[in-house]
Amino acid sequence: MKRRALLSLSAAAPLLATGCALAPSNPATPAAAPGVLRGTGDLGVVIERARGALTLVDTSRREAIGRVEGLGDLSHASVVFSRDERFAYVFGRDGGLTQVDLLAQRIAARVLQAGNSIGGAISADGSLVVAQNYQPGGIKVFDAHSLELLADVPALIASGERSRVVGLADLPQRRFIYSLFDAEAICIADCSDPRQPRVTQLSGIGRQPYDALLSPNGRHYIAGLFGEDGLAMVDLWDDAPRARRILAGYGRGQQPLPVYKMPHLRGWAVAGRHAYLPAIGRHEVLVVDTDTWQEVGRIPVAGQPVFVMARPDGRQVWVNFSVPDYHRVQVIDTPSRQVVQTLEPGRAVLHMEFTPRGESLWISCRDDNRVQVYDTHTRQLQASLAVDAPSGIFFTARAQRMGF
Repeated sequence: MKRRALLSLSAAAPLLATGCALAPSNPATPAAAPGVLRGTGDLGVVIERARGALTLVDTSRREAIGRVEGLGDLSHASVVFSRDERFAYVFGRDGGLTQVDLLAQRIAARVLQAGNSIGGAISADGSLVVAQNYQPGGIKVFDAHSLELLADVPALIASGERSRVVGLADLPQRRFIYSLFDAEAICIADCSDPRQPRVTQLSGIGRQPYDALLSPNGRHYIAGLFGEDGLAMVDLWDDAPRARRILAGYGRGQQPLPVYKMPHLRGWAVAGRHAYLPAIGRHEVLVVDTDTWQEVGRIPVAGQPVFVMARPDGRQVWVNFSVPDYHRVQVIDTPSRQVVQTLEPGRAVLHMEFTPRGESLWISCRDDNRVQVYDTHTRQLQASLAVDAPSGIFFTARAQRMGF
């Protein structure tokens, strides 16, 4: 027994010497020194919209820990993460796809893969990264390690021209789903053989799908329609998936307001059996029964919703707005379906991101060059970070979620 104890202490000695084994994990812990091992589960990035850079953040300490430059045009950018949460894949407006090493705080690889790109996804097994492109319209499949191009899949309309692609999301088994803005279609790409993807197209889904979301269990894909009141939904558990309309004519008989910023559907807002969705051109959040997919209520809000996002436990939904109300954020209590608080974090609120368990919400305020962090229970400000023209906020916990 004594010999076993001595062996255990001997094996632990190198870790004890570096301080890794006994370092407590809480916000009071001193920041890790350069070269000291650390985890990645509480890391994230904030897009510096005007600078083509990322601010790296630690969500436990609520502080910036680094910065990476040289990522091109990030005026509309999104991020996905490798399964081990070490690498961020940044999709820029200029078609740039950049692999960023969060621990080394540097660019690991970068390719200019399109003329105009607005996002991407990573496969469930972490082996493939797929970009959705406006120009040229279609998707491109890359090896996640090397960024080698494996396939270029055009999105074609009846005339033979290419359609802009929106609403790309990952599905189980190396599959991806996306919408064609110019073709009234939803496509499912099976990339089991990534050099020869097999594409199934569902046509006639409605006019101008502009964005989409995937339910947390990967069953339902919902595309918002800009060209008509309503949404298109696909039940991916069906043996032969098909698209059907839901919420058709939710604005019937009413004159829609001018739309200054398209709503985003990436923040899947589900509480119990209800989903909360932005109504295009209206000062309303729609409440939908996810068993019947019928509207069961509307919640008046301060402006035209952009993001409608549920706290991970579903008890709250937080909403931000387009101009002229984009200095506000409202909190909806889901049991009562009432707005319980209106906050004014700063000018030009562009994005929000919950910490993995929802105790905090990070909010980017572009025109104030600040990221504001709020306690979601007390709704009090916890921290304020100086970031140059911040927009998208993305935490590494997204690596463990479908559709993110």
